[in-house]
Amino acid sequence: MANTPKALFRGAATTTTTTVLYTVPASTTTAVTNICIVNTAASAATFTLGMGTAGANTSLHTTTTIAANSTVYLDIRQVLVATNTITGGASAVTVSFHISGVEIV
Repeated sequence: MANTPKALFRGAATTTTTTVLYTVPASTTTAVTNICIVNTAASAATFTLGMGTAGANTSLHTTTTIAANSTVYLDIRQVLVATNTITGGASAVTVSFHISGVEIV
């Protein structure tokens, strides 16, 4: 088995909270290790984050407030199997997600 550390998603959030940020490739298992959420605005925002089966994700955060000019760190160990997704969005595009993990093929 090949283990490949990887940036699973890096970028600004959309204002649609069900946006797919990452999909586990076929014949692959992914271990999500860290999620960093950053708000670069001078005012608070909210974010939503979930993972699991498309259409039936488990919520990790639902409309969670992130203060102005701040960062939230999630040090997690979650395993996703082929076709599972990570979804998320925010109330403003000033919120960014940085998701890291390991793909196992």
